[in-house]
Amino acid sequence: MSGVVSPAAVAGADPWGWFDSGIGEPAFNMALDEALLESAAMAGRPVLRFYGWTVPAATFGYFQRHSEIEPLTALRPLVRRPTGGGLVPHDEDWTYSLVFPAGHPWHALRARESYRAVHEWLRLAFLRLGETAVLAPAARRDLPGQCFVGWEESDLLWHGRKIAGAAQRRTRDGLLIQGSVQPPRADLSRAAWQQAMIEVNAPGLASAWEPWLRAGAVSARARELADQKYLRPEFNERKGRSGR
Repeated sequence: MSGVVSPAAVAGADPWGWFDSGIGEPAFNMALDEALLESAAMAGRPVLRFYGWTVPAATFGYFQRHSEIEPLTALRPLVRRPTGGGLVPHDEDWTYSLVFPAGHPWHALRARESYRAVHEWLRLAFLRLGETAVLAPAARRDLPGQCFVGWEESDLLWHGRKIAGAAQRRTRDGLLIQGSVQPPRADLSRAAWQQAMIEVNAPGLASAWEPWLRAGAVSARARELADQKYLRPEFNERKGRSGR
């Protein structure tokens, strides 16, 4: 990640927080990520969340049209994300989110730079697990609108197959990155991957980690958001913007 975020920017910084929220209902998973973004300023430091799904589901980008996405997958429920990007199946993937408060170096990155930075982090994590992956040098869009059909520049590729994609949203409060990983091998452990993500030591990443203990408070807000937005057909089925 050298050249993306200066090592000096994180030298001596407070530890980054991390937590594993376990499996969650699809609407709640999206709501919790939005709640984390809302609380970025209060957290005052980056927070990494790992999570899973109670049922197979699919999410789609905030700006996509529900009517265009619905025929592309049989997975239900189909939930709109708080971030952009395309259709993502959540049946066998590993999911994570990252939140950076305003004022952090990652928040100041351009979208293209933060996208590359997070996938370089993933590349290094998989290297710790003995798997060599590369960042895509250019986009290949086989079916536009579907995250894991073809790839975007800087997506993570393993033996010519996309194994990681991400979407993001930047506000005055902070930066939210939502990521999905398709494990390259069935015998790889999710727990080992999560540990590798925390153990990677590279410029621009945490010099230290500690468990993040505010998940309970943010979860209460997430339940409100799930009820108000992510469980409601009028939110998930609104038109969005074609071609985004």
